[in-house]
Amino acid sequence: MAARLRETIDHLRADIGKVDEPQFKAMFETSAEVLGGLVKAFEDYEKKNESAWTRTNKETRGVAFGP
Repeated sequence: MAARLRETIDHLRADIGKVDEPQFKAMFETSAEVLGGLVKAFEDYEKKNESAWTRTNKETRGVAFGP
């Protein structure tokens, strides 16, 4: 998934030079930045880097989840 998102980011950034309208360029760059954040979130999830990705007993209401 992250690889596909990176492809889209690269495509958006490449297309910035193909348009003249400043607002359109800004939209492409903003979209690339947002997708970059999503790539980071996927990577953090895979590495369990963020505390938001770990479950506490309170959050699971005592229900056991997979390994």
